[in-house]
Amino acid sequence: MKKSFFARLLDKIEIAGNKLPHPATLFAIMSGIIIVISGIATYFDLEAINPATKELVSVRNLMSADGLRWMFTNIEHNFVSFPPLGLVLVIMVGIGVAEGSGLFTMMVRQLVVASPKCIITPAVITAGILSHLASEVGYVVLIPLGAMIFHAIGRNPMAGFAAAFAGVSAGFGSNFLIGSVDPILAGLSTAAANIIDPTMNINPMVNYFFMVASAIMVVVVGTFVVDKVIEPRLGKYTGDVEPLVIEKPSKLERKALFYSFIGLLVIIGLLVWTILPADGIFRDQATGDILKSPFFDGIIVTLLLIFLVPGLVYGVVVGAYKNDKQVMNAIGKSMSGLGSYIVLVFFAAQFVYFFKHSNLGIILAINGADWLRDVGFTGYPMLVGLVLLVATINMFMGSASAKWAILAPVFIPMLMLLGYHPGLTQAAFRIGDSVTNVITPMMSYFALLVIYAQKYNKDYGVGTLISLMIPFSIAFLIAWLILLAVWFFLDLPLGFDGPLQYVNTLVQ
Repeated sequence: MKKSFFARLLDKIEIAGNKLPHPATLFAIMSGIIIVISGIATYFDLEAINPATKELVSVRNLMSADGLRWMFTNIEHNFVSFPPLGLVLVIMVGIGVAEGSGLFTMMVRQLVVASPKCIITPAVITAGILSHLASEVGYVVLIPLGAMIFHAIGRNPMAGFAAAFAGVSAGFGSNFLIGSVDPILAGLSTAAANIIDPTMNINPMVNYFFMVASAIMVVVVGTFVVDKVIEPRLGKYTGDVEPLVIEKPSKLERKALFYSFIGLLVIIGLLVWTILPADGIFRDQATGDILKSPFFDGIIVTLLLIFLVPGLVYGVVVGAYKNDKQVMNAIGKSMSGLGSYIVLVFFAAQFVYFFKHSNLGIILAINGADWLRDVGFTGYPMLVGLVLLVATINMFMGSASAKWAILAPVFIPMLMLLGYHPGLTQAAFRIGDSVTNVITPMMSYFALLVIYAQKYNKDYGVGTLISLMIPFSIAFLIAWLILLAVWFFLDLPLGFDGPLQYVNTLVQ
């Protein structure tokens, strides 16, 4: 059967991408390129005004004496302070206990036995969207679990990998509940809106209705892409990794699963007790705020406990853990598989921090925003332009809060003066920030996902992941722009306290 043009194009992207050097080498090369570009940019006096601080931002020359001193004294710091490294290492303690006990295997078996196969794809994507509630744990846990589930039911594991990745990353601007990023974006939006209206306060649920509609769209469109585009292209998996043997759980396993669930409820109850009362020990002691509290600052410990306690209970009941040595060996085995990831992180961290310290990312983002403003788009075309600008910037700058801190002070006041509520601008930003998450190597967990993919084929590389996920980027971008058009032209409320229109009484 002759392949379509699009399928042949994806094959060429994969081949070209996989001819690139090892990801660690690639990050090392890109770090060198950043050093050279910083020197060239300094020579040409590349600079910009940061709209958030009104300060002049100039390029820091990494080729200068100061730049060389900074690199020499910060390479170790860059490595150990790279956020994904600590998150992965800490949570792998809990995951190691749960995996070593057989709890994960049992959960997959239970899901496969109890669920109709026709709902597996939307279920995995939905789980990816819901994982936003637990910070970025979806990257570490859910994506490899999605591959495992698909493999267990005889489907290509990389299709499950793609489904989970789409829900976790491409669906980042959607959710059924409020996640940890919503208060951060709302706070930045409030600060930007106060430039025009000092009394305005943006609710973290300002995009809630639009987010729920977006989540439904991501599940529907993502399921179509997985079942009709990704899996047919991948074909049948012929690798060496054996799928889980799906058998009905025994009486002892069901008993262990029940007790592990009780253990999970106990942990959740104790954590709720620390934040729900007004004097809860994990609330902010000065303001009593939950969202800005030690609980959310230490959310990774919560995730650790959520995996560790049920895994430990399950292992004890089924007899997998008879002493502490077996528990520690399970953790050690889990950690031992991270050697390649740690190598990748070392070089990825240097690239990210070199890029950040040079100020090249900030200047590119500011100049790009200024260009779009100068073009003079208004209405829906301007929103589309903002979405495309953010999607492009996302290829260079991974952090959503960092991008919004720069873009919000430019676009929120500008659109307010044109009569649009800050919630609309924020919604457009979230679309652009989501659709290219799955194809940018600047995404912090991209290196880890390459390692996950190589479990099923050692030749998989950056090109494999990009070609695998491009259909999601295209489909989500088209569908999201249609959804945004529906909201815009029907003048629908975006969320709680999130109308499209803003009456600028100061100007009037």
